[in-house]
Amino acid sequence: MTVFVTDSKMPFLEAAIDRVRVEECFDRCLAIAQNCCLQKVEVIRHKPGRRCLIAYELVDGSGKIIRLIGKVRAKGTDFHSYELQKSLWEQGFADDSVDGISVPEPVGIIPEWQMWLQRQVEGKIATQLLTPNNNILLANKVAEAAHKLHQTNIPPRRSHTMSDELRILQERLTLVMEQYPEWQIRLERILVASHHLGENTPELKPCGIHRDFYPDQVIINNSRLYLIDLDLYCEGNPALDIGNFIAHIQEYSLRNFGNFKVLREYENALITRFIELTNNTTYPVIEAYTTLTLVRHIHISTQFPERRPFTSELLNLCEQRLHVN
Repeated sequence: MTVFVTDSKMPFLEAAIDRVRVEECFDRCLAIAQNCCLQKVEVIRHKPGRRCLIAYELVDGSGKIIRLIGKVRAKGTDFHSYELQKSLWEQGFADDSVDGISVPEPVGIIPEWQMWLQRQVEGKIATQLLTPNNNILLANKVAEAAHKLHQTNIPPRRSHTMSDELRILQERLTLVMEQYPEWQIRLERILVASHHLGENTPELKPCGIHRDFYPDQVIINNSRLYLIDLDLYCEGNPALDIGNFIAHIQEYSLRNFGNFKVLREYENALITRFIELTNNTTYPVIEAYTTLTLVRHIHISTQFPERRPFTSELLNLCEQRLHVN
């Protein structure tokens, strides 16, 4: 497959998608890819000037297919994410983990392309399995995966506090006010109420959290669940991950089923299982982070044409949850 991509911030992308140069580089840098023939290169996602995701399909001497994902970052190789994933893989998240919770296997780094690579995971993202039928067993597994990550004790190199959460909301909603001045008063009231909620939300014992935990970050392969895209891993409130996940489910329900309550049984199962697994998590803390994430979704909805029709309904939902008149 021939692909073309140019990026002045990542000029090496030309080499990273060139078959001859990829084969030579992989053979030299990746033990898993030595003496393999490259069959396919596909640019999965490209954010110009920021990052690029590239899929590679190789065949080894015995005819076995090897699929890899290369993650490229314009500001430099993300060594931290590679080392985190390597540590997780070695500490109970490998493909043979008894609990069926894993991360994709990290396979190497190519510094000259500012890239690290992992095996591509087969399966469906959890979003594809969100239906009104409510897969309660899957909801339980998602809660168990979040809890397992929170218990790893791998030291994060950064933190995310409630102050950070509120600062982000302030920045994002200010942008929405500029784009939709007719909503300024309502958005200002939502911001005031969000700050009040955040400042009165109990702080649980911090731990390593995903921080971008939502259904697209979970891949299901039969009975095995994979956590992906841990780039934002940091020290934070464990309830944030669950609240973030629930908010994404409600926003998804609103867009796809016309009602944010359609997947409520799934949400309740996830929350109940997570609280069962933890001794210090309370329902109100999860609810607080769910609300704050939904407020953030007001801004997110304005960034995609297909989501803009739902911005007004998100405003209404946030006002209801924050008791804003």
